[in-house]
Amino acid sequence: MLKDKRILVAGAGGLLGSTLSAALLEQGAKLLVADINLPLMDERLRQQGIDQEHPDVMRFALDLNDVGSVEALFNALGDVDGAVNCTYPRNKRYGASFENVTLADFNENVSLHLGSSFLFMQQCAKYFERSHRSFSLVNISSIYGVVPPKFEVYDRTSMTMPVEYAAIKSALIHLSKYLAGYVGNSHFRSNCVSPGGILDSQPEPFLGAYKKYTLGKGMLDIKDVVGAIIFLLSDHASYVNGQNIIVDDGFTL
Repeated sequence: MLKDKRILVAGAGGLLGSTLSAALLEQGAKLLVADINLPLMDERLRQQGIDQEHPDVMRFALDLNDVGSVEALFNALGDVDGAVNCTYPRNKRYGASFENVTLADFNENVSLHLGSSFLFMQQCAKYFERSHRSFSLVNISSIYGVVPPKFEVYDRTSMTMPVEYAAIKSALIHLSKYLAGYVGNSHFRSNCVSPGGILDSQPEPFLGAYKKYTLGKGMLDIKDVVGAIIFLLSDHASYVNGQNIIVDDGFTL
């Protein structure tokens, strides 16, 4: 589906980014992978069977909260057909319960994640404007950008749904639509994928409670998400623009 397309994966050192990178290569894409932590990215990609000498992979250091770093990356890309932002920047106090979140931490986390996403989206649009090359941008939101949290699934656990996360992910969906409308060109696409919960060593009480709200799958495996991203990057989605694809086995029903 993506033969010879050049795709930028930001946050390729993460769980989704590294898994997606391997799937994109299987679909014939050529990759530009970027992350703030290059050793971690190299290790995660190696675990996916992608070594540092892979002929179809170029590596870049990227700090999405540094304007110079982001601009330098886009100036060095050459021809690119699409990009996926898998980054998840946050401060060390992220994840506190609602009543314990300070205004400073709320503002910092929104800035780190939503602000950096804005910068990435802006640079994708600028790249399209100067290259006049068809481009597909995929942003990663969440089911909790679509519906309010089901707080009862966190009972009997130490887990919570961070208020910053809900604010950021809902804003990402709207910002993605905004960008599609602002650019206003069929050759530039800006879409979102909103996954349900991803299985990642969560406690059993949470897994059982979460599964009751799905149609049987429960928490998703990370590979369950990549198909929707590949579709949006492909020519099969040529006129899908400003949309949000939910992958959640019915959790939001």
